[in-house]
Amino acid sequence: MLTIPLHRADFTEGVRTFARTDEFSVTGTRYPKGIESLTITNSRGYVEVLPYMGQIIWDAEFDDVSLRMTNMFSAPQPCAEISDTYGCFAFHSGLLAGGCPSPEDTHPLHGEFPTASMDEAWLEIDENSVRIVSSYEYVRGFGHHYRATPSVVLRSGSSLFDIDLAVTNLSAYAPMPLQYMCHMNYAFVENGVLHESIPADAFQLRRSIPAHVTPTEQWTRINEDILAGRIDSHDLSVATQFDPEIVYFADDLSQYGRELSFELEHPDGTRFVTRFSSEDFPCATRWILCNPDQKVTAFVLPATSRPEGFLAAQRAGTLIHLAAGETKTFHVTTGIKE
Repeated sequence: MLTIPLHRADFTEGVRTFARTDEFSVTGTRYPKGIESLTITNSRGYVEVLPYMGQIIWDAEFDDVSLRMTNMFSAPQPCAEISDTYGCFAFHSGLLAGGCPSPEDTHPLHGEFPTASMDEAWLEIDENSVRIVSSYEYVRGFGHHYRATPSVVLRSGSSLFDIDLAVTNLSAYAPMPLQYMCHMNYAFVENGVLHESIPADAFQLRRSIPAHVTPTEQWTRINEDILAGRIDSHDLSVATQFDPEIVYFADDLSQYGRELSFELEHPDGTRFVTRFSSEDFPCATRWILCNPDQKVTAFVLPATSRPEGFLAAQRAGTLIHLAAGETKTFHVTTGIKE
């Protein structure tokens, strides 16, 4: 395996090639506002990663099909909170707290990690795969101390890729809370159909109304029709009316088995797929939104808890705690089904 250290100074506004093989190319650039970008390309498509900004996956495309939501951002923006650059395909939500904060919570939307400035990044290359790894140390006086290592792996000839995260509690004695969601913002698929390896009724409509949602008469009617069974939650033929967002939760996923699979089928037969272990992620969220500015079918967002904030997870008993020195790993495979 070849390991190539990356440095911020290596990224310029032009395109630089970091590695090239018969199957792969790895190129980098710097956006005009200073954010570094790395693109890993194989014979099927590419994944674009921001190696120093939370290792956000900015874009992904395979077989000439974009995986990313319709959004308002032409480029990533410097920011302290993910909503200020919400044009990405995927980000890591958490880690000390996550989701949408309640009025009583003190954490930012989706936590402190999504746009964190990574300390270092490097490539790992062999004949069959390319892996981009970033590393970040969080430390606060009188607070928590951890290291997070996100990575993305693209393999030869594949339209699937892996999203991984390892979190280590670096405290010498104190436990730390952990709340994590792999937040994948998949493209909106009009008239799409949803499939999953868990029972059809496992996803339940969200009953709470977060602060960023302002109910309308149409939205209220849609929620009532879903609850009454007049709208099939797996049929997206009416999803063009989902504004504000329609959200579903599935809990205690381990009851349905260990290895789980979720799919979004396009009318042309293309299927987006996401696979993960219920041991890593006991909860899942489904988030669908369609308006002229933003269109997304986040058909599964695997998580350690519902994305309703730190205090809600604490009350529900779904908040994880890492002992001093303990490491927790998460693994997701996603992309276009092969």
